[in-house]
Amino acid sequence: MTEVRTAVMLMGYGTPRTPADILPFYTDIRRGNPPTCQQLDELTARYEAIGGTSPLAERSEAQRRAMQAALENVAPGEYHVVLGMKHSSPFIEEAVDELATKGFRSVVGVVLAPHYSAFSVGQYLDRLAAAAAPHEMRVREICSWATEPAFVDFVTADVRAKLTTMPDRTRVLFTAHSLPDRIRATDDPYISELRATAECVATAAGLDNWGIAWQSAGRTTEPWLGPDILQVIDQLADAGGTDGVLVSAVGFVADHLEVLYDLDIEA
Repeated sequence: MTEVRTAVMLMGYGTPRTPADILPFYTDIRRGNPPTCQQLDELTARYEAIGGTSPLAERSEAQRRAMQAALENVAPGEYHVVLGMKHSSPFIEEAVDELATKGFRSVVGVVLAPHYSAFSVGQYLDRLAAAAAPHEMRVREICSWATEPAFVDFVTADVRAKLTTMPDRTRVLFTAHSLPDRIRATDDPYISELRATAECVATAAGLDNWGIAWQSAGRTTEPWLGPDILQVIDQLADAGGTDGVLVSAVGFVADHLEVLYDLDIEA
């Protein structure tokens, strides 16, 4: 039976739902290679520091429900929203197979990250297309929403509200997840898309003291995009003249390890 509705797949990185899920999650990130005991202990310790696991799974499900409700309001009965994850269940491929079983013939892919890079968002969309091809399922992609007005308005309102609680000499830093520096050689739009978001928010909020930093770089030997948020905060402290730092993590759409640990604890 063919399903006349259009599927919408919200795609994210995934997260372990319980401490027992950390090993398979980390192994999947490492392309099937289990981490060393030290690596596993270090990651487990990070999750323990934020309460044992990340709230990302429940936040992603809440976003799915919210999008389903929003689409139902504007186009009743036309869309069916599901989740598809990169490194944990429900995996993108599993979600596509389930849609095909239910008779869906068309799916719109949306990654829960606003800035496009072939090294990040592009990989999610490629996996969706590859999984859909055997089912002859039509795929449409939303590649970027870095300057979507509703997103800019949301971040602007948040920045304005937070600044009312900060000292006068506060610098606003807009961050996103770092990627390998080699993306510069490919004319990848990721860097310019983060800057576009920051410029739109800075203009809307009337900011004159702001900058960009990167965070959560991978633990590999190759160089990653910088400056790193930890270095920027130290430099601001050493230079003087700054009494507060407001970090707007515009590269993320929900609290998870990179926000709750990398920013709230480590930074």
